Amino acid sequence: MEKERFKYSYINGYNMEQEPKIKEIKGILRFPRLDTVLMVEEFIKKNDGEYKKRALWEHLPKKVMYQTFCVIIDYLLYSRKISIDAEGKFGWIYYPESAHYYFKRKDLSRRK
Repeated sequence: MEKERFKYSYINGYNMEQEPKIKEIKGILRFPRLDTVLMVEEFIKKNDGEYKKRALWEHLPKKVMYQTFCVIIDYLLYSRKISIDAEGKFGWIYYPESAHYYFKRKDLSRRK
C-alpha cells in the first residue's frame, strides 16, 4: 500500500511539472507562418538596434497581428538570434559565419 501511494505522488509531481508548458501553448492564438518569421528576421537584421518592440511591430513591411509578432519575438530570443539592449531596442546577434571564423583562430583558443 505504501509503495502505491509513493508511485502516484511521483506521477502527480511529474505531471505538475509538465503542466505550465501545456498552458503556454494553449494560450497562443495564432502560430506564425515561416514566411512571417523570415520577414521579421530580415527586418531586424536590416534595422539592427533602431526600434523598440512596439515600434518594430508598427514598421514591419507587412501587417502582422501583435500576438503573432510576440510569438516570433519569443522564438528569436529563445533561439538567441536577437537580444534586447538596456534601452529596450532589439539587435541581431546571430552571425554563424563570423563565429566559425573566430572559432578556427588558434590565437583565440583556450590554453590547456
